[in-house]
Amino acid sequence: MTWALEKKIRASKTLSSVLISSQKLDMLKQTEKRYELFASREMQAVAKIEASLLRGARKYFDDNDFTEIIVPHITRATGACENIFTMFTVDHFEEKAYLAQTGQLYLEVLTPVLKRVWCVGPSFRAEPSVDERHLTEFTLIELEFKGNFTELMQHIENTVYSMVQEAIKTRKEELELLEVDIRRLSVPPPFKKITYTDAVKKLSEFGVKWGDDLKRWHEKILVETHGNQPLFITHYPKAIKFFNMKTNEENPETVNSTDLLLPHSGEAVGAAEREYEYEKLLERLKSSTMLKQLIEKGGSLHDFNWYLEFYKRFGGTPHAGCGIGLNRVTQYVLGSSDIRTTTVFPLNRVSLL
Repeated sequence: MTWALEKKIRASKTLSSVLISSQKLDMLKQTEKRYELFASREMQAVAKIEASLLRGARKYFDDNDFTEIIVPHITRATGACENIFTMFTVDHFEEKAYLAQTGQLYLEVLTPVLKRVWCVGPSFRAEPSVDERHLTEFTLIELEFKGNFTELMQHIENTVYSMVQEAIKTRKEELELLEVDIRRLSVPPPFKKITYTDAVKKLSEFGVKWGDDLKRWHEKILVETHGNQPLFITHYPKAIKFFNMKTNEENPETVNSTDLLLPHSGEAVGAAEREYEYEKLLERLKSSTMLKQLIEKGGSLHDFNWYLEFYKRFGGTPHAGCGIGLNRVTQYVLGSSDIRTTTVFPLNRVSLL
């Protein structure tokens, strides 16, 4: 894809119109009367491929001594990713609670004792958009471990590689049915890496400035210009990231964070080294956009008491972790531009069953 065409995409904001997916996948975008698709070979193939990807992640975790943790799915605001306004509110015995978006904080507090932990479960987002990018429920694979930023990227690329290789190994017939080119998926670690600062320089002609959050079409440009292969973007600005991401010692305006971008799906993994010192955590949380949103929604710092008290009483240990969106990895494998093709029951604002 040429730079001229990318400029046209930016002007029209119709990225989905130029991403061509297999005709055999197009039918799976349908959400109304979804049950009509269940008997199709294509739908069955997607279900089997999705299951094999999850099995590949579990194999990596088992082989590398990660303990699977069952985390809560009804939580305080400690179950939020970044944006409190995208949380579903529920009544938990006359106390305000939320459907969890992440198990991150629950995994973090176990790293001092269990060293390596992981979980898999639903992530709920109150996304009003009904499009090829958003779901209101999706499967999130998360890991946390006692270690550093370099080890974090190694665990991410090895997990994703294990997922993809399991699908290639065990679902050849289904991949062939969906006309998936397996050759493009055979990209072994290490994956390519660039810093956020370098990414902004590459995107400057499109008006991107340092401190901006990268959009989907920005991600696509970066992936295309790096060989259309998995690509890490590292060291994002502190101001646009989660409150407990660890500040980079060389550049305090950035954090030791990374997103893994995949062809077709864009950001599939969000990750960071974590802050673990009580005073720093408290200061960062008090000044965060997340807390301001929580207060606007009628909440308070009280939601984080148990998390802060853990670090105050017991202290933490250097640790890092990530969340891997199963549907985004499935998009990459299928070569699909539409997230609704990646699972049997794609839930959005209008597809509630």
